[in-house]
Amino acid sequence: MALGQRGGERQEELWIPAARVARGPGHPFYDQLNKLLGEAEFDRWVEERCRTFYAEQGRPGIPPGVYFRMLLIGYFEGLESQRGIAWRCADSNSLKSFLGFGLTETTPDHSSLTNIRKRLPLEVHEEVFAFVLGIAQLRKLLKGQAVGVDATLLEANAALKSIVRKDTGEDYRQYLRRLAKEAGIEDPTDDDLKRFDQKRKGKKLSNDDWQSTTEPDGRIAKMKDGTTHIAHKAEHAVDLESELLLAATVQPGDRSDPESLTQTLVAAQLNLMRAGSKSELRDLATDSGYHKNETLAQCAAWGIRTYISEKDESQSRVWGDKPAEQERAFRNNRRRIHGRRGRRLQRLRRVLCERSFAHTCETGGGRRSWLRGLENVAKRYVIHAAAYNLGVILRKLFGVGTPRSLQGRAVAACAALLAVAKGLWRGLVIRIAPLHCRNRRPPLDMPDARQLEAA
Repeated sequence: MALGQRGGERQEELWIPAARVARGPGHPFYDQLNKLLGEAEFDRWVEERCRTFYAEQGRPGIPPGVYFRMLLIGYFEGLESQRGIAWRCADSNSLKSFLGFGLTETTPDHSSLTNIRKRLPLEVHEEVFAFVLGIAQLRKLLKGQAVGVDATLLEANAALKSIVRKDTGEDYRQYLRRLAKEAGIEDPTDDDLKRFDQKRKGKKLSNDDWQSTTEPDGRIAKMKDGTTHIAHKAEHAVDLESELLLAATVQPGDRSDPESLTQTLVAAQLNLMRAGSKSELRDLATDSGYHKNETLAQCAAWGIRTYISEKDESQSRVWGDKPAEQERAFRNNRRRIHGRRGRRLQRLRRVLCERSFAHTCETGGGRRSWLRGLENVAKRYVIHAAAYNLGVILRKLFGVGTPRSLQGRAVAACAALLAVAKGLWRGLVIRIAPLHCRNRRPPLDMPDARQLEAA
């Protein structure tokens, strides 16, 4: 075979038959995902659900099934922005096939995703999430009795430079310059302001005094890495038996855990009802941040057994001025968390909740939000959670939960076969070695057993 040489620029043909266009076999993961959605008649259901938000006459718009599939692609491909999703769908023929577009058709632009998101309310996105739970219910994967709840912070689409005082409207530099003048520094420079800000006492950014101009729904919060950002709070309710997300709510970043817990539990029970499940929440496992007497009493009134860790179990309690139901709920919770079931649920909660955050926020691209407004962020995030559930369903049905997990399956299979062959060979050597050693004669300088006994 002769060496091929790459030529220079050449003139492409004006008309190319579609049959001559090179096309790959498609992605097996997205083929299985499309098959799963097709068996559940997702497109027919979502079109009927969204019909009331479109005009009866006019040019047909983008199907809602395409919009939600593009958001699913954002999770599975780890894309944060809508521009990245639109570019990825336009560039990949396998994703075009997943969306239902031909080779000569163009995929929707990022502005189309924005228009559809504004058209469809948050309730429709939550019903799509419940529809995915319904698929798990039909496959007999959904349990929905023991639930673990945890929360994390999402970085909002705003910078700290955009914050202003609620009372005066000053930004941080103007506020700092006013404080410096009040302290006796006339006409301070930027270096003077920096030194003054480092040394002054009582320096803090409170959400009661400051607000972002670009993201009013964002709250000033300290992230896990120690940095301070404008953030939202995402809370997950994970089924500890099936690993599925029962609810994923987005709330203000400064809302405390006991306040947000009730909203998440109500959303989880509502999603179970929408999915057609008759299960009711029975057990709740959370960390010590959710421990509050009112919360324990509320869960007990709902018939939920709590397994909530305490911050300081040695602290003495005074129950003279508190209702009796709070004391009863507190003591029952303390008794349960030290039992065998309580320790088991806490271990599952630590593993499964952190795993859901790792998939949705880190590898799924949901940690940084490029949308503004709490409702818009919630619309995108709840579909991220639905995509996570689809990944769990596909992993349990077909053994693959993400499209990137197929990359190392051949290597993993070869490594598994090699490990099995190595184990079999090692066992065979152990069995043969004693038989082989019996027929071997000892060296000439080695004493015989009879000589050793005589000695």
